[in-house]
This record gives sequence, C-alpha cells and structure tokens, in this order.
Amino acid sequence: MGQRFGEIGEQHRAFIERQRMFFVGTAAPEGRVNVSPKGMDTLRVLGPNRVVWLNLTGSGNETAAHLRECDRMTLMWCSFEGPPLILRLYGTARAVHGWDADWDELMALFPGMPGPRQVLDMHVDLVQTSCGAGVPLYAYVGDRDDLRDWLAGEGDEGIRQYWAEANQVSLDGKPTGVLGEG
Repeated sequence: MGQRFGEIGEQHRAFIERQRMFFVGTAAPEGRVNVSPKGMDTLRVLGPNRVVWLNLTGSGNETAAHLRECDRMTLMWCSFEGPPLILRLYGTARAVHGWDADWDELMALFPGMPGPRQVLDMHVDLVQTSCGAGVPLYAYVGDRDDLRDWLAGEGDEGIRQYWAEANQVSLDGKPTGVLGEG
C-alpha cells in the first residue's frame, strides 16, 4: 500500500543511496513529457527536502528546457534487487550552470566526471512509496563506461561544440540555456 510523507526520512535516504539508477520526469506546459534514466553516482540527498543531481552531457537536454518554463520535477527509484519498493520524490527544481554562483559548491559533491552540463537542485515537497511488487528482479552487472569514455575523449572544447550542435533546444524547440543564452 502506498504511503505519503512530507520529507525524505532516513529509511528513504538509505533506499535511495543503495539504488544504482533513478528516473527523472519533467514537462513544460506544452509539448512532450520527458522521462530519463540516470545513474553513475550522480545524485546526493542533502537534507529532508533537498536533492541535487549532476546532469552529464547527453543526447538531449529536455530537463533543462522544461525547467525554464515549469519547475516541477519527479524522481523515481525502483527496487530491482531485494524487497520490492517504488519511491518517488515530487517537487520543484532549478538548473544550476557553470556560471551560477553555487556551481563550484554543488560540483564539489560529485566525483570528478567529464562533461557536467548542469546540477539540478530539487526542493522536495512530497515523498511517496508504493509496493513495487510488479517490478521484476534484475541483477546489477556494472556501470557502463561508454558515456564517461566519450566525454573524456571529447574534452571541454568538444563538449561545448556538442552542446552547440545537439543540446541547445528540446525536442519541442524550447531553449535549454546550456550555453548561457536567454
């Protein structure tokens, strides 16, 4: 049976920290809804109502575009190993870029990784759990090195060029702010 909480409790935090993957959901007032899988040790719980996660360079930049128009965000974890559980965090978020005052402070929370694009800073106003009994069991094999290797090979200039070519607008043509415009 699902339960609701006003903050991230210690049992929620422990569950989140054990998971190797989470999903991010955002939507602008108009256009497509986006759901993205994330991993690679890119999320930190900073308190009972605050979570930050590192958004690495990737093929799209939907989350940043959506947050410019509507700050709602949902994060979700599924237990793929051990007892079944689904945990969702609901709230509002903002994208922090390299030119923002708190960039260095937030980046210090994460291991050095090539290609950081934004840090997403989320205020959580609702925590919801549900049974997850229908989620299949999967065995964790390991992290993929593909993204990390590609980003390291591109270097800072190659990544900025990629942002200019592939990350400036969403699927619906909404600006992402990745290069500081608007």
